[in-house]
Amino acid sequence: MGNKRDLLLCLLVLMVAMDGAIASHKWRPFNRSCFPPGFIFGAGSAAYQIEGAALEDGKGPSVWDILVRQHPERIVDRSTGDVAVDFYHRYKEDIMLMKKIGLDSFRFSISWTRILPKGKLSGGVNPLGVQFYSNLIDDLLANGLKPFVTLLHFDHPQALEDEYGGFSSPKFVDDFVDYADFCFKTFGDRVKHWVTMNEPNGWSLGFGQGLPPSSTRPYILAHHFLLSHAAAVNLYRKKYQASQKGKIGITLVTTWFEPKFDTTAGRKAASRARDFLFGWFMDPIIYGEYPKSMQPLVGNRLPKFTEAESKLLKGSIDFLGANYYTTNYAENGPSNTPFLPTDARVNLTTEKNGVPIGTTVSSCSREKKTFSPVSAFFERPF
Repeated sequence: MGNKRDLLLCLLVLMVAMDGAIASHKWRPFNRSCFPPGFIFGAGSAAYQIEGAALEDGKGPSVWDILVRQHPERIVDRSTGDVAVDFYHRYKEDIMLMKKIGLDSFRFSISWTRILPKGKLSGGVNPLGVQFYSNLIDDLLANGLKPFVTLLHFDHPQALEDEYGGFSSPKFVDDFVDYADFCFKTFGDRVKHWVTMNEPNGWSLGFGQGLPPSSTRPYILAHHFLLSHAAAVNLYRKKYQASQKGKIGITLVTTWFEPKFDTTAGRKAASRARDFLFGWFMDPIIYGEYPKSMQPLVGNRLPKFTEAESKLLKGSIDFLGANYYTTNYAENGPSNTPFLPTDARVNLTTEKNGVPIGTTVSSCSREKKTFSPVSAFFERPF
């Protein structure tokens, strides 16, 4: 525990709009007093990244359990999540760490296959998995920590992948809703904040750059993610929300895109870049349709929502989780082939005239000197 464990590596510092003093780089003291009363500080995690016990106590294999065994070369250091930080066995210690540093909440994800080893209710429920999450929730609450629970964080059941291709198939929607229903029924008396999925927009984007890349699959996957999300939210609201008094939402990955050159074309390029990452999911969830900018550029490769699906999607969040990591410049770019990374007709860069857009804070992130552009994500009438 001396190295503070990787579990707490990601404090959920949420997006804050800074005022002119910060924009001019005259930093003030930064502590809890800077935030409004009731602002929640917490830590975030994901089942495969921390739990370990990959195949213990009746857990079935997720796609990650299989991938790291069949293709270890695709992992930079050939590591696996078989042990990770051993949260499954040491969660009580980690809760004590959270309490010690003064956190208010802990966001974790449920491993679908720890609950339903074969991915389906008909395949049986694993009581040891259910007991683990029940104990975890009870211990969090006993120590003054609010549980924020994500139902799906990149680790869907391998059994569903083998049966029908996982979220490539519309069959995924019903199985996800059954799984969500079980979780709401079992844990909803204590869990008051549910997240259906973590970063499904980034997840879908990855399939446009995968092995092999596909010009259609990312849009199909995203469509099924959205329908699964909407169906789970609809179920929760109809069956559980009134009695359990909880809230449900989704977490999307957000990258801020600024025009490389302050021209009409540059501003439009930045707007398209935002639409193809954030608006791709946010517009259907609010308006019931994909962004106007995407529709002509993707054409018939972009699935269409039925009237009933659109109605189900509109307003299907009580709250939104936004993971913000980095900023890029955007400018017009050609699209020679129908391919997700180029469909937006945008070129991205982190430099202009040799000057970085911001300070490098990790291997994949550049931080602007102000967070204020992030608030512009929400200036549209969502």
